[in-house]
Amino acid sequence: MSDHAQAFLDGLKQRNPNEPEFHQAAEELVHSVWSLMEQIPAYRSQRILERVTEPERVIQFRVVWENDRGEIEVNKGYRIQFNSALGPYKGGLRFHPSVNLSVLKFLGFEQIFKNALTGLPMGGGKGGSDFDPKGRSDREVMRFCHAFMTELHRHIGPDTDVPAGDIGVGGREIGYLYGQYRRLANEWTGTLTGKGFDYGGSRIRPEATGYGAVYYTMEILKHMGRSLQGLTCTVSGSGNVAQYCTEKLIQQGAKVVTLSDSGGFIHDPAGIDTEKLAYVMQLKNVERGRISAYASRFPGSSFHEGQRPWVVPCHWAFPCATQNEIETGDAQQLVTNGVMGVSEGANMPTTLPAVERLRSAGKVVAPAKAANAGGVAVSGLEMSQNSLRLQWTREEVDSRLQGIMANIHQQSLEAAGEGANGVDYIKGANVAGFKRVADTMLAYGIT
Repeated sequence: MSDHAQAFLDGLKQRNPNEPEFHQAAEELVHSVWSLMEQIPAYRSQRILERVTEPERVIQFRVVWENDRGEIEVNKGYRIQFNSALGPYKGGLRFHPSVNLSVLKFLGFEQIFKNALTGLPMGGGKGGSDFDPKGRSDREVMRFCHAFMTELHRHIGPDTDVPAGDIGVGGREIGYLYGQYRRLANEWTGTLTGKGFDYGGSRIRPEATGYGAVYYTMEILKHMGRSLQGLTCTVSGSGNVAQYCTEKLIQQGAKVVTLSDSGGFIHDPAGIDTEKLAYVMQLKNVERGRISAYASRFPGSSFHEGQRPWVVPCHWAFPCATQNEIETGDAQQLVTNGVMGVSEGANMPTTLPAVERLRSAGKVVAPAKAANAGGVAVSGLEMSQNSLRLQWTREEVDSRLQGIMANIHQQSLEAAGEGANGVDYIKGANVAGFKRVADTMLAYGIT
């Protein structure tokens, strides 16, 4: 990387201290697009990078609510409205103790370019709270969500900012959040996505992120003259993304042999079939149990406490849990075991040194802003359906999702080209997404 690019990153870190996740996301983008900055002088003279790495708005508020014991609790609430060049801010809400400004700025920054790749009119944003819904009663979650939305509602709207779900924010939480928004705004609009089908949601939305990661991988393999049929795959996580990623992999003839949660991972050498996956969905979505129970239920499988699934040999890895879950040692283990590629179902699950290790070994890395874009793509389709006051069939939404993921792959491929180590999909996705945003910002003038 050039001295100018490094100087830019040094300045960004000085202006945004103690935000390592945001620094990591910005560094990946700058590595990819700096040559573009040098080819197009207007990007430099109009300081596009400086503008796009600074959020348009950062909103922080307190959330005061009452637990089941009648005690008052106080949490932090956030909304990062990062960039609205292409449309209303669009991005999820995350409820997890790890939530802070750095995490949300990284997620919101990634969202800008992920949304741009979909081709839909959406800007980038992210929000959430350090509230942890685990172990809370439905009533406590409802009271928290109502208190959170009481503060957030004045900053969002169908043409301003459209939040969705993320870690800790599923169908239950979206229902409570949207119910409170309706009461406060006195309107029925598509201001939140991920809603239940009966009140404005879209078919395929719960499945979209996991399905999209598989559809994108299918496009990569098609370009390589291969398919998923017969491939052994490792999947991390056991929540929404991991579940539907596993479901689609099974449908495509792949064998999924791992799932995980924060306690460790399960390994099932026989493969996770539809019956076993149905058990996982019941365990995680209804009983809210731990993945370790899988090993007790299915003979021949094993649970590995406190470990990650990347030690298990596979053809393709799908990290679908959280950020930075594949570190350099994990990447080396994957390379040693002969992995062909890694598709990021979660947001930024691979550290920069781990990405470099995989790429230097000639392995494919499908970045989150491309492979993970299926969820926000169908959220965008939900916004369209709400505006039209209609709902498309499952087949129609799924067909549109497949088309969007194929188009994202084609954009990434064209922007990256073929290199000595194959297609650099990270560079391709960054360049294609950045260029669409940057050109639009130039068209607006100094804003």
